[in-house]
Amino acid sequence: MKYINNQGIMDPAINLAIEEYALTELDINETYLLFYSMNPTVIVGKNQNTVEEINMDYIREQEVNVTRRLSGGGAVYNDEGDLSFSFITKDDGNSFHNYKKFTEPVVRALHQMGVKAELLGRNDLLVGGKKISGNAQFSTKGRMFSHGTLLFDVNLENVARALNPDAEKYLSKGIKSVRSRVTNIREHLDVDMDIDQFRQMLLKYVFETNFDVPEYKLSERDWGNIRQIAEERYRNWDWVYGKSPKFNMKYSHRFPGAGGIDIRLDVKKGVIQNAAIFGDFFGVGDITDIEKLLIGAKYERDVIEAKLSDINSGHYFGKISKGDILTMLF
Repeated sequence: MKYINNQGIMDPAINLAIEEYALTELDINETYLLFYSMNPTVIVGKNQNTVEEINMDYIREQEVNVTRRLSGGGAVYNDEGDLSFSFITKDDGNSFHNYKKFTEPVVRALHQMGVKAELLGRNDLLVGGKKISGNAQFSTKGRMFSHGTLLFDVNLENVARALNPDAEKYLSKGIKSVRSRVTNIREHLDVDMDIDQFRQMLLKYVFETNFDVPEYKLSERDWGNIRQIAEERYRNWDWVYGKSPKFNMKYSHRFPGAGGIDIRLDVKKGVIQNAAIFGDFFGVGDITDIEKLLIGAKYERDVIEAKLSDINSGHYFGKISKGDILTMLF
């Protein structure tokens, strides 16, 4: 495994572009570890409806960055007090959805620092019942990454102000608000330190060395490609906001342990003219495949069931089944 040093860059678009570049362009036989922090930013999951996940007034007033990541799951708020990590490696057929494999080195490191973290639920690290890390994964062409946030010393009030969380998500867990659900790692350390010291401690424990860790140094050519990815994807309005077709029918539901799904259809004279699917579910496939499949179909259960019959629901929707979707729609 090699460490990728992002040179302290706080630009969210560049950091996500480094991650994507390492995933698609670097040695397919190598595993990489990337850490990054960023200026105040909301990052929405691949399949989420951006404008409904964020508090637009607060975002504008405070000039908070907004972007979208490649992985599924829910929206997160990051700032200079968050340290995100990403393990970029081969998709060996057994690692995708195995959050324990990728969070265990981090949990082990946190324990060494006195933080009694544990993996609970589908993808969260908790301390004393409160969340310190959310995790998500993405896979393509035999490669994958598993990444997560680490709330080290984040302004937790801004987490609540920047996001518009799904009320059903918190009601289902008996939690009143996003603010009451999270805590900072710094509050639980045996010995206080700043975020740079925390990063160095994580590197020491993850690589199990007191000496220099093996490193992949990004070349000028690498940086040029990274900047191009940042512009073409992570600063691209269409990627971040552009999925907002007209609709006249809306169906949404949250499935415990699987996430929420929101399906919107524009139906005219019994035929689906447009479709949009949102949610924080953990599918791998491009959800536009399903949206295109629905367009032009009669809005009838038998027709929709036939359209969905050949798809691998786990590939697109994670643990949400075709039967679940049909029950929602009809």
